[in-house]
Amino acid sequence: MKRKYFGTNGIRGVVGKLITPDFVSRISSAIASYMLDKGTMVIGSDSRLSSPSLKEIVISSFLAQGIEVIDLGIVPTPLVQFAVSYLQADMGLVVTASHNPPEFNGLKVIDSDGIEIDIVKQKGIEETFEAETYQDGKTETNKNITKMNLIPEYINQIVGLVDVDLIQKKKLTAVVDGGNAVGSLVTPYVLRNLGIRVVSVNCQLDGKFPGRGVEPDPRKLRVMGYAANQVKADFSVGHDGDADRAIFGDEKGKIYFGDKSIALFESWILQNSDNKQFVTPVSSSLAVVDIAENLGGSVTWTPVGCIYVSRKMIANNCILGGEENGGLFYAPHQSVRDGMMAAALMGNILAESQSTLSDLISELPQYYQAKEKIKCSNNLKELVMEDIKTNVQADEIISIDGVKLIFSDSWILIRPSGTEPIFRIFVEAKSKEKVEILLQDSLKLVAEAIQKYQQ
Repeated sequence: MKRKYFGTNGIRGVVGKLITPDFVSRISSAIASYMLDKGTMVIGSDSRLSSPSLKEIVISSFLAQGIEVIDLGIVPTPLVQFAVSYLQADMGLVVTASHNPPEFNGLKVIDSDGIEIDIVKQKGIEETFEAETYQDGKTETNKNITKMNLIPEYINQIVGLVDVDLIQKKKLTAVVDGGNAVGSLVTPYVLRNLGIRVVSVNCQLDGKFPGRGVEPDPRKLRVMGYAANQVKADFSVGHDGDADRAIFGDEKGKIYFGDKSIALFESWILQNSDNKQFVTPVSSSLAVVDIAENLGGSVTWTPVGCIYVSRKMIANNCILGGEENGGLFYAPHQSVRDGMMAAALMGNILAESQSTLSDLISELPQYYQAKEKIKCSNNLKELVMEDIKTNVQADEIISIDGVKLIFSDSWILIRPSGTEPIFRIFVEAKSKEKVEILLQDSLKLVAEAIQKYQQ
């Protein structure tokens, strides 16, 4: 279902271009009109320079339609999702652009169950917006805004889901890199409540994100890794701009991509769960399949996007899901990505284990990966995808999001981008040599299909 404004995670754009006061006023009025006739909305924002003014515009739009507003202030996205369920609100909204650069901002719309709204509702909001069948945000109203601090309640729920006594006895040390963003307001306090000594890096809020940028790419977390090595930390954790993701590093200072940490969580958490399904997008490593099979469980694949993981977890009553970008979904807390919950669970794993994090990672099934992209005009994408589907062979083919070709010890994923005129190609294998061969074969396959349909 094609959408004009909503992407994989909400609406995002450059402030002053797509994200203008007028656009935010009108789209938030459309959201209010489509989502609620009456009721309560919970709102929060990240630490971007543009977020306070944009949040006020959103609040005005909802108040104008007679909707009660609870303002949580500057908080992580998972805390807003927690608040929707905790307060039994009708919906939530976060002013954030997550991991995008500081010149971006946007809106994430949360449904009454604490999960981002599905594509059908996204499309409905866009249709309401385009048809202008909504009340604008300039009408006077007598409704009041309730300001609320739910950080203590949120921290208490996370702390209550891990073994505090065991963690305290282990006397762990952790480095937290907040990326000058909202994870700085919560993660250090969660870990300290667990008796973990915390060393903070980039934990001063700054909407320009000057420390290492807002994207927790392992290649940008070298200071975090250096600090972990210098203070002899047991682990380190870095967040993105709204702290729904967590990237981890070990005691030696090495930082890992998210596929390693979610595989570790899968291995440790599902061994004690009755439901051993691990829910994950098709872009995830075969390591999660190896782990699930060793536990007597299985992997449930979804399209790429946290909404799909969350909805599938609820539908199948699953305890755990994960994304290779560092998103961990832990259902006893909430079936959404939550970087703070992930940090606490990592502390729990290391308290239970007699091994270091580097040793635990080395024991996981080892695969090599590569990613590439190739230009393709949007009007050719469907033709190219159909051509690839009918002209490839593999042990297993999954076509719920692009085409994933699975072989005994490798896979190829070819996905059309939803936001750019490109195809993204992911490959994984047991050796670097095999990865390079698969990548070149895949690029050739896609290039030939594109050429076939170009005029």
